[in-house]
Amino acid sequence: MQAEQNASAPLPRLATIPNAAKAFESAGLTPAAIRSHVFKSQDRLNSRGEKIPGNGLAASGALIRKGRKILLDLDRYGAWLAGRAG
Repeated sequence: MQAEQNASAPLPRLATIPNAAKAFESAGLTPAAIRSHVFKSQDRLNSRGEKIPGNGLAASGALIRKGRKILLDLDRYGAWLAGRAG
């Protein structure tokens, strides 16, 4: 029963950073801009030990890390981008 439910669920549309830049080309995103979003996705510390808050991309579930490879769920990344538009 559980396997049948998982089989009917749509698979996420995954892309590497260069391919995601092509998918969001109309938004003016370059691979460097997407890498910047990924780098700033989680909280980090500055040189004085103060916390710099992340941009929320990691919390959105759009990032999938497999070793060094980073894949983006295009639908969740698009929703995250739309939420940032102000």
